[in-house]
Amino acid sequence: MDFSILGLWQTMTPIAQGVVIVLLILSVWSLYISVERVLFFRKAQKQSLAFAKLATENLKHDRPQAVIDAAQKYPQSHLARVVSAGLQSFQFENQTSPLSELEIVEAASRAVERSALLTTSDFKRGIGSLATIATTAPFIGLFGTVIGIINAFRGMALTGSGGIGAVSAGIAEALVTTALGLFVAIPAAWMFNYFQNKLERLQVEMSNSSSELVDFFMKKQKKNAT
Repeated sequence: MDFSILGLWQTMTPIAQGVVIVLLILSVWSLYISVERVLFFRKAQKQSLAFAKLATENLKHDRPQAVIDAAQKYPQSHLARVVSAGLQSFQFENQTSPLSELEIVEAASRAVERSALLTTSDFKRGIGSLATIATTAPFIGLFGTVIGIINAFRGMALTGSGGIGAVSAGIAEALVTTALGLFVAIPAAWMFNYFQNKLERLQVEMSNSSSELVDFFMKKQKKNAT
């Protein structure tokens, strides 16, 4: 029996070949999501660092509009989205709303929370599919394993003997699909956990920025009141 990739493929049944094709598609999708999200997270982190420096300097000198304008230059920054949403709401409520000082701060805080939730949802895009692949790929491979074992027994029945030649094709088919299922699932599980840790860190950063922004709103209101 030819144990090369082409040789194994040619000895597989159509069902086993279908299992291999499905697993390869899942592998390509997992690789695409992983690379795309890594680049996305890196760009977001880089833009957030640059925006944080500008925002800190401008808020220190009480220039909120400059921060809002700067946020437009960093569209993939999670900090820029959250801070800009809060400042825009705060300015709008101050200029047009008859609300009290505390209510204005609360309205701006809610705008920050909504922006944080939307930003988190945007950052999670595609990551859930990695968890799905990690959990389903081994079972798809197991299905191919069962098909391979069935073919091995069929070979034994056709030849009337239990020699290695009669069962080698089916056993090879079973082992290939099993190995491929694990090969697809393990990297997907690793990347899913990696992105989950990154998301938790980004959420902490947004939460800290939100708290600092609320403090700024309260100081601003006290200053305007005096």
